[in-house]
Amino acid sequence: MNSFIDARSVPSGTAIETDLLIVGGGPAGITLALALKNTPIRVTLLESGGMEFDAATQALYEGPETGTHYLPLDGSRMRFLGGSTNHWGGWCRPLEKIDFEQRDWLAHSGWPFGREALEAYYPRAQEMVEAGPLIYDDAPNRFPVTMLAMGKGGIETVWFQFSKMRGNVLPTHFGERYADDLKQVSNLKLYTNANVTGLRLAKDGKSLKRVDVATLSGVKFSVTPKYVVLGAGAIENARLMLASNDVMAAGVGNANDLVGRYFSDHPIPGNNATLVTFGGKLSPYYLGTQNAGGARMRAAFAPTENFRRTRHVLGSLITVDGGAKLDALGQAAVRTAAETLGYNAGKAHAYTIGCGFEPAPDPERRITLDTTRDALGMPRGKLNNTISDDDFARYRATLEEWGRQLLTSGAGLLQIHHATRAEWLEGLDWGNHHMGTTRMHADPKQGVTDAAGLVHGMSNLFVAGSGLFPTYGASNPTMNLVALTLRLADHLKGFFK
Repeated sequence: MNSFIDARSVPSGTAIETDLLIVGGGPAGITLALALKNTPIRVTLLESGGMEFDAATQALYEGPETGTHYLPLDGSRMRFLGGSTNHWGGWCRPLEKIDFEQRDWLAHSGWPFGREALEAYYPRAQEMVEAGPLIYDDAPNRFPVTMLAMGKGGIETVWFQFSKMRGNVLPTHFGERYADDLKQVSNLKLYTNANVTGLRLAKDGKSLKRVDVATLSGVKFSVTPKYVVLGAGAIENARLMLASNDVMAAGVGNANDLVGRYFSDHPIPGNNATLVTFGGKLSPYYLGTQNAGGARMRAAFAPTENFRRTRHVLGSLITVDGGAKLDALGQAAVRTAAETLGYNAGKAHAYTIGCGFEPAPDPERRITLDTTRDALGMPRGKLNNTISDDDFARYRATLEEWGRQLLTSGAGLLQIHHATRAEWLEGLDWGNHHMGTTRMHADPKQGVTDAAGLVHGMSNLFVAGSGLFPTYGASNPTMNLVALTLRLADHLKGFFK
């Protein structure tokens, strides 16, 4: 059965009825559609793009930015089936327990549930992203590996796993990998080249009545669903909700001016530190992905949960990117430290350090509507990006602890390169990990949705994806948002018993 329909072939004016409408065919939308197969739920999925990249469709993402320089908005996402898994790096790691906690010292922190709510879904999410058996930080107990012996302290070795397709092609592109599976779902109709241009509410604003759809070829039609899940990504979900303001002037779900706020990504500071080890070369597990235990694994460094709690720092995942050459000052520091500790400086090896770290939630880091419009007549999204001095300071405190731990244990030393804001900003990159904008919270004055992803004040509109994250952790979001979406699937099934 082929359930794929090109929306450009739908007669204009067509009115489609369905039980559940999913907006967006990225990892959240595809996961949800597959999780609802073999149910009595009639599912319709609308994907803006087709099966391959199209420049005109991709341009719908364009939008201006203000504040701290960010990536071009049309370059951070991919607008065809599979969404941004079409260009992701495949890095996977579950969020930590502390990532879900409300912390008195961190404003706007706290998910409406703990990590235990996702534990049952992580194994299935791991299968969806094809990252092998669920090993992660149990790696040293599964296979022999020599980790950097740093002694006790606030930094520890942690583990990534990597997505793979059949044949070990890295990583899994959801559209390519699951297209055939989607075509076999008898209760699914998937429309490609279908762009949602409006969420039309009932007159009382408490339910979604109709969704307007348009193609770049000029076709316009509508879908009348019982329930809707927005899975188009953090920026697009917010843009669509804000632009649908014909009934609620502030936009859908925006009675408390929260839609679009708390946008986040993982900052990646360039050339931030150099690691020197005294005991010889690092294990290859630190330097790149390795086959082990039926998975592709890579070791990294991260602050322990205890260090994060006691020192009030946020998450970071520090990687070893490759060999480095020390400048004269660095060479002198290595010789002095090695002699003091009784090590042979001739065995020292230097490495460049990379990192993605977690910024604090900021309501002013947000998506709003621009005055310019895209090819479909929709207001473009506008990003105001921020990163605070405190964000940099927390990460530097983590590096300083690592340096202390390396030196006192005799494992090596760390040369930290950045001290001022200007130095941190120079060469600053980002992870392309869009989070926030429709954050979860039990209190409608602090979040856009409840713990299930239901938009506050609405009876039938849900949000899926990492836009729900109230705080962000340092882990890459894809595997975590898949787990969150599987949880949503179970919740939606309850409406159709």
